[in-house]
Amino acid sequence: MKAIRTSLLLLPALLVATSPLLAQDRQPVSPHETVNATIGSNDISVAYGRPYSKDPKSGEKRKIWGTLVPYGKVWRMGADEATLLTTEEAIDLGGTAIPAGTYSLFLQPEEQGGAKLIVNKQTGQWGTKYDEKQDLARIELKKEAAPAPADQFTISIEKSGDDGGMLKMTWEDAQYSVAFRNK
Repeated sequence: MKAIRTSLLLLPALLVATSPLLAQDRQPVSPHETVNATIGSNDISVAYGRPYSKDPKSGEKRKIWGTLVPYGKVWRMGADEATLLTTEEAIDLGGTAIPAGTYSLFLQPEEQGGAKLIVNKQTGQWGTKYDEKQDLARIELKKEAAPAPADQFTISIEKSGDDGGMLKMTWEDAQYSVAFRNK
C-alpha cells in the first residue's frame, strides 16, 4: 500500500518535470529543407519549412498572398521553426551589410507589390515568435510573377558571377528576390 501511495505522489512530480520536454517536441507539419550555395569562398545556407498551398487538414487549396500570408504583416517565411540564413562570411544583401553569422528571416509582403525581407538576430525560436527589437535589417525585395505556379513554398540561392547571387522566395504565383554579394 505504501508503494502505491508513493507512486501516486511521484506521478504528478514526474508529469511536471517532463511537460517542458513534451511542449518542445513539436512535430513539423511541413517538410523541411536546407539550400546551400558556395559563392566565391563563402558558404551560404537557408534552412526552412516548406508549406503547401493545400491545407494540411482539409486538403483544400488556400489563397496564399493576402490571405494565408496577410499583406502588411510580418510572416515567418516558411513553416514551423523560424527560417535560418547562415553566411560564413559577411555579405551585402540588397545594399545592406550582413555580418557573418546565423539569422532568422521573416517576410512582410505589401499589397501594392514589393515586400521587405527582415533579417533578425534572434535564432532558435518557433517561427511565430518574432521580436522586432532583434531586427538587424529590413531589405526591399523585388516582386515579379513566378516562372511557374509553385504549390510549395520554395527558397533558392542562385549564383550570379564569381562573387554574388540572388536569394529567391517563390510560392503560388509570386516570386520575391534580392541580390547579394560577398563583402
